[in-house]
Amino acid sequence: MPMKFTKLLIAGLIISMGTAFAQKGVEDGSKYGHGEDSVKCLMNLSLYSESYKQKNYTEAYPYWKQVFTECPASNINIYSHGENMVAAFYNKESDIAKKEEYYQLLMKVYDQRAQYFGDHRKYPTPYIMGKKAITMLKYKRDEPAVVKEAYAILEQAARERGVKAQPAVLITFMMNSTIMFQMKEISAEALVNTYTTVSDIFDQKIKLTKKPATKDALKEMKNQVEGMFAQSGAANCETIETIFGPQLADNTGNLDWLKRVNRLLAKGDCGDAELFYKSSEYLHAIEPSSSSAFGLAKMYMKTQDMDKAVGYYQEAIELEEDNASKATYHYYLSLVYMSQKNYTQVKSNALKATQLRSDWGAPYILIGKAYAATAKSYGSKEIEHKSVYWAAVDKFKRAKAVDPEAAKDANEMIVLYSQYFPNTEELFFENMTEGDAYKVGGWINENTTVRAKK
Repeated sequence: MPMKFTKLLIAGLIISMGTAFAQKGVEDGSKYGHGEDSVKCLMNLSLYSESYKQKNYTEAYPYWKQVFTECPASNINIYSHGENMVAAFYNKESDIAKKEEYYQLLMKVYDQRAQYFGDHRKYPTPYIMGKKAITMLKYKRDEPAVVKEAYAILEQAARERGVKAQPAVLITFMMNSTIMFQMKEISAEALVNTYTTVSDIFDQKIKLTKKPATKDALKEMKNQVEGMFAQSGAANCETIETIFGPQLADNTGNLDWLKRVNRLLAKGDCGDAELFYKSSEYLHAIEPSSSSAFGLAKMYMKTQDMDKAVGYYQEAIELEEDNASKATYHYYLSLVYMSQKNYTQVKSNALKATQLRSDWGAPYILIGKAYAATAKSYGSKEIEHKSVYWAAVDKFKRAKAVDPEAAKDANEMIVLYSQYFPNTEELFFENMTEGDAYKVGGWINENTTVRAKK
């Protein structure tokens, strides 16, 4: 129906009402009001809707504003449409005062939606307030007062909605909490609680989701949350132990509490923390998990019971689904085998760690050390013994190539073991030339390059 004709038709309806009793919906609590005002409300609804559909926000706005002001309970769509229009005006506006007016109106859109449609089954008040907080931080994240206000809103939205909370709300809650911690507005304990709450909700969402693409997206978002927490400054072992240590006695049978604390300690690589050992024992007795098995393995390493440590590391690997954590467990298991001089298992587990986490240099350094440790027992000639150091140095070079953080340790190992290379005279008598290909056999089984000691 042409826009001009629509306006004339609805205007005619109002005239036909004459001077009938009128009252706005905002005054009597009804959807449209009564009498002439109800027809006026319906007219404005229709007029703004027609323009909105055509994305003519400038023409739609005054009619929408009338509906928003006079019959706010008429239709839930006036809020989603209003949010889009007012945000568009805000983004285009250059005048600071006008932008502030649009911002305040946008906040009112959320508040008024909660007032009139907060009991909506699918989109209740916590959902609406979560969107409000995200918008607040989108436009005013540099204002401390807004950051503080948004924190309270996000916390309530996340806790009330639980597994139904929007992923964007959860991510924003974690980000905002980290900023609040850095502003010294919340304690380390509060940030840890935010992290565990958000992480637990993502775990539930991942478990309930059947679509692979959605599951992958949720896992990526959870990784972002873990990254924020790891860089927050509150994720150190001392802080975690100080916060949760005194709570252990009251939670020895609390599965959720034990899981949360154990996971925090495992993620923080707090293998030497007394709380990690104790929580691992209690947790493993109730419900064996990868983190509790890891904690027990670390404990038995500390007490030098290596056979039990091996068993628990193997159990941790079997129970773990996260590749990064599984890589860590393989690496620690290779350390146990190193202490037992079981070098084939050192290499096997360290290689598995690199396959699960390709940017990690420490496992390559460990393999290189294992090679070097067996150099004297490889072959029957001196040149064969020394050839093992070529393979070892190759691993150290590989370590720093994939992991810049491993460069310092790798370079030290390269300097140390390069001095055991054969000299040029030895190569001459063995009819070898620098740069030639060479195969180190046995359990090492590496192709390497002939080099002389410099």
